[in-house]
Amino acid sequence: MQNTKLVAVGGLLLLSIIWGSNIPFMKEALDFSSPAIFAFLRNFFGAIALFIILILLGKPIKTKEMPQLFALGLFQTAGFTGFLIWALVEGGASKTAILTFTMPMWVAIMAWPLLQEKLTASQWVSVMVCLLGIGFIFDPFNMDNNFRSTCLALASGLSWAIGAILSKRMHHQHPTIDLVTMTAWQMLWGSIPLLLLALLLPSQPVMWTPYFMGIVLFNVIFVNAIAYLLWFYALKHLEATLVSMLALLTPISAAISAWFLLNEIPNTFETIGFSLILFGLFLLLLYKGREKLS
Repeated sequence: MQNTKLVAVGGLLLLSIIWGSNIPFMKEALDFSSPAIFAFLRNFFGAIALFIILILLGKPIKTKEMPQLFALGLFQTAGFTGFLIWALVEGGASKTAILTFTMPMWVAIMAWPLLQEKLTASQWVSVMVCLLGIGFIFDPFNMDNNFRSTCLALASGLSWAIGAILSKRMHHQHPTIDLVTMTAWQMLWGSIPLLLLALLLPSQPVMWTPYFMGIVLFNVIFVNAIAYLLWFYALKHLEATLVSMLALLTPISAAISAWFLLNEIPNTFETIGFSLILFGLFLLLLYKGREKLS
């Protein structure tokens, strides 16, 4: 059991580096493709890669949990990645990453009505600190400053939070479900709404350059197929609080990557907002961890 948890922690650290460093590359990919098409490509072919793995391993592809997997794919794949990539069209990579990773805050808020888990006074203070940070990023003195991309990034974090709750529920209700099967199906179902958007929304033809194909291939194999396996493995074997705390390394990795690769430097309001959000999330997860130990 201890070795399993160590593997889960190591996998989550690797996941944070993969996801964080990839966000600047996703922004660059949008120079060659529309957000919907790029989101569909990375998720659909990521699912196909996992189905091939299932066949090679001789594991069953069919599963009885299709309704739950469809709902999971709608939020974890279509909502999370769709809103994230759409936010990158106008917003900076580091800002999008920070706002998307407000996920633990949304989980804490939704746990009250959905899981009957009331927040303590100290946890509410942490949530207020996060919301204050979001307010700074919105920059009330300049509401035209990427307002839409900020809302889209927050929607990505909210959708991801719903997906995390659904995933946790599924593990409790169906503890024997195969992780690869679960990941493959939710990615496949989640790619369908993205395909519909790609077909309905007008866009320029995809520019199939070697650089763009390299980004797609990296996203299919590492960012989606392997990373989602690591994410669901961590959710299955670790406390949700620890998973969320280690996941905070992802926006830090994204900010560093955006600085080096895209020369993105946050303005004063964004810097204050980033700091408040990370501090608020850290306090929130710290209080939740102490509550479980007491």
